[in-house]
Amino acid sequence: MPAQSRVRRLFSTLYFQVLVGIIIGGLIGYFFPHFGVSLKPFGDGFIKLIKMLLGPIVFLTVVLGVARMGDVKRVGRVGLKAIIYFEIVSSLALIIGLAVGIGFHPGSSMNVNPATLDMKAVQSYATAAKQQHGVVDFLMNMIPSSAVDAFARGDMLQIILFSVLLGVALSHLGKRVQSLLTVLDDFLQGMFGIVRIVMRVAPLGAGAAIAFTIGSYGIGTMASYGKLIACLYLTTAVFVFVVLGTIATFCRISFWKYLRYIWEEILVTFGTASTEAVLPKMMEKLEYLGCERTVVGMVLPAGYTFNADGTSIYLTMATLFVAQATGIHLSFLDTLVILGVALFTSKGIAGVAGGGFVALAATLSSMNKIPVAALVLLLGIDRFLNEARAVANLIGNGIATIAVAKWEGEFDQRRATAVLDGRFESEETFERKAETIAQ
Repeated sequence: MPAQSRVRRLFSTLYFQVLVGIIIGGLIGYFFPHFGVSLKPFGDGFIKLIKMLLGPIVFLTVVLGVARMGDVKRVGRVGLKAIIYFEIVSSLALIIGLAVGIGFHPGSSMNVNPATLDMKAVQSYATAAKQQHGVVDFLMNMIPSSAVDAFARGDMLQIILFSVLLGVALSHLGKRVQSLLTVLDDFLQGMFGIVRIVMRVAPLGAGAAIAFTIGSYGIGTMASYGKLIACLYLTTAVFVFVVLGTIATFCRISFWKYLRYIWEEILVTFGTASTEAVLPKMMEKLEYLGCERTVVGMVLPAGYTFNADGTSIYLTMATLFVAQATGIHLSFLDTLVILGVALFTSKGIAGVAGGGFVALAATLSSMNKIPVAALVLLLGIDRFLNEARAVANLIGNGIATIAVAKWEGEFDQRRATAVLDGRFESEETFERKAETIAQ
């Protein structure tokens, strides 16, 4: 292939455009901070465009998968396997975050007097945390007051529950609803078509989000909290490459090739600090990779609530950071309490604005030892920390979907190998060739 053609092909790829957008956004935020802050609506608008598609795509994917599966027991089996996987891996992430926080003491040099902290700045997060009640309340909240309300609020667990029930009902009707399933399938393809259109503005959305972050908080904020940021990013990297990489090896896929396969989604997630921005595209890519549609539709969205690996690392490490920064000594029993509390508080924060921060507030509130007002120490850098945990959540939930599909025997190994090796023609390549032929 001529060099000019390779350059043109590189420029046309979404991941290159998003990378350029992030770099330009970072430069704007650094040199023109006020202008960078004013770009916030572009980042928010991109995420809102994606969010409007999440409910319909998850609903249609699960309904079609369950209805065509015809085996209700299998649906329950997939759900149980996913929960087992989520609990094991997210618990491991919590333990790793706790170990690094204890070993490196990221907040020990700050010496902050808790009496000087202003609770007003974090009051909204503390209020939201109080609404995250016990297990019974969490389970009851999975049941929507109405199907319309679940879609209106974008509550993924409620949408999944309603979708599974409708899919089971349709599966019992057999041939009578085949025409309806065909219409729903066509509608789903239309939704994915909209996703492909919206993703064209991903470079603008990611760049604007980075410009806002750096323009609002500045690089200096990162320097003053350098030890915590370094610990979190390095711990996240170790978890991703060691733990998730090992799981990928057991699933017989190349972890490096998997990362390259979802590189566009990683960049968009890093730029927007939101995994929701790429959920539809991840569902499409994982199904294309060889995961069965129903497994993708159930496991990936549910993972946003039950399998937040990056958030789990953040919870234990940030809790230890604020304790160390305020000079509060934690015994071994206290660290075990942190671990136990975080196991629950990390589960119910999907769809909550500033979900990781709300979960942290809930963790501190439950302990009654570290003042919730100490959260103000993290306000200035939470956005920088959120980028790392969002990327870890994205990669982890993709691996979780592959692992559960493999466990269930619904993963096409040969197809996955061909796709990751580049021997299986992607839809974008096929469409590009079709356009060339048409011209």
